[in-house]
Amino acid sequence: MKTILAVLALFVLVLHAAAQAPSIASLSNDDTGKRVLAYFDAFNSDEPEKLLAFFTENLSPDALKQRPAEPRAAFHKKVRSDLGKVRLESIVSIGSEEIKVIGRSANGGAVDYTFGIAPDRKLTMVAVQPMDAPAQGPTVTVPAPSSAAELPQAVTALLDSLAKDDKFSGVAFVSKDGSSVVAKAWGMADASRNAPNHVDTRFNLGSINKLFTRIAIGQLVKAGKLTFEDKLSKVLPAYPNKAVADRITIGQIVAMRSGLGDFINDKYWTSDKSKLRSIKDYLPLFVDAPLEFEPGTRDRYSNAGYLVLGLVIEKLSGQSYYEYVSKNIFQPAGMKDTDSFALENLPSDTAIGYTTKGAAKGRVPNAKDQPMRGSSAGGGYSTAEDLVRLAAALKAGKLVVPGDDGSVSGEFRGIGIAGGSEGVNALFATNPTSGYTVVVLSNYDPPSAEGPGRIILDWVKAFAK
Repeated sequence: MKTILAVLALFVLVLHAAAQAPSIASLSNDDTGKRVLAYFDAFNSDEPEKLLAFFTENLSPDALKQRPAEPRAAFHKKVRSDLGKVRLESIVSIGSEEIKVIGRSANGGAVDYTFGIAPDRKLTMVAVQPMDAPAQGPTVTVPAPSSAAELPQAVTALLDSLAKDDKFSGVAFVSKDGSSVVAKAWGMADASRNAPNHVDTRFNLGSINKLFTRIAIGQLVKAGKLTFEDKLSKVLPAYPNKAVADRITIGQIVAMRSGLGDFINDKYWTSDKSKLRSIKDYLPLFVDAPLEFEPGTRDRYSNAGYLVLGLVIEKLSGQSYYEYVSKNIFQPAGMKDTDSFALENLPSDTAIGYTTKGAAKGRVPNAKDQPMRGSSAGGGYSTAEDLVRLAAALKAGKLVVPGDDGSVSGEFRGIGIAGGSEGVNALFATNPTSGYTVVVLSNYDPPSAEGPGRIILDWVKAFAK
């Protein structure tokens, strides 16, 4: 079973870039690399028209037919406004189909760039994902506990320290064999109402929703309604991009080996996010894009793929994705406070996300960056206690996470998953062998939950059975 870690994937890339990647100077050795350098020159220029000229001159004709230079330039101008100048810091990889690099924004945050390469050596895309420097993580300011009895004090001290420095706002919940070890909240759920976070406050889960989607697909496999070998076109014959649907299997989508990419792209950032209210509403953001690689040949994190799986669930169940997971996952697990609530109808005790992105100083609410309603790829809400209930349901076999081969049986061996975006960060990990479940939820930017969560996971390893 693969671990699905949206933000930690970039964390790994940043760690390894300096040791394994080519030098920045090597980009000047061919025309494609020179286009990457030209992008940063245009992006960092104080003359906005240079971005339009860059996309006009450096995108392949097919790419410009799919999306003209003007909206592409408009999106990158917005990114420039949000981040300021971005320094090209390191190269992750240079391949025949794409170049991946890491930039560093004026506020110190890491920025992940992917430059797609067309056969004519021009570019097919420039994908950008701002991050909040997840590779750095928090500085450990408290000693590690020397015994399980010291764990509650150590966790509390760690998060007290981070909250005091305004690096954490949220909830930490640690349980051992179903019994609570730590359950505490820090910071504000809604600063405008002076409403603090509580242990039972709901938080946006980011990509942790993908776990629910994967469980749901496994249930449909077990019910005999599909197999991992089925082509997408068999399950969704009306899928708008037949050329894509004929080439990819359900198993490849689940394992993120389909070639489907992301819907958090320039179309997303310039779209009216208030109109993203159902799974199908997300389709126009990516459905016309070609596959990023030959299905089954590579692994690549795919939000678009898990959006498509939501459509599969709706087709085969005859229910909306939200209805299906509520009835078949949340209710059996006793997760009474979990759902994909619309932003306009959030329950009262729900944390508002706060981000440094676009803020002159401090933090601002993240609503403008969020869809009206989350999807099968992420954006639902839950509480720490509900995720502990999920861990119990997985351990008891009430719910099963299918393997990459489509298997829906076998002993549960644990899972670790995280999710994050602007003003959202969440970590959920459970290990039936050690008996520990760790949940850290935050309404600040990454790595506010993952950073301390990884430290806590390192601590509990020492107290395994």
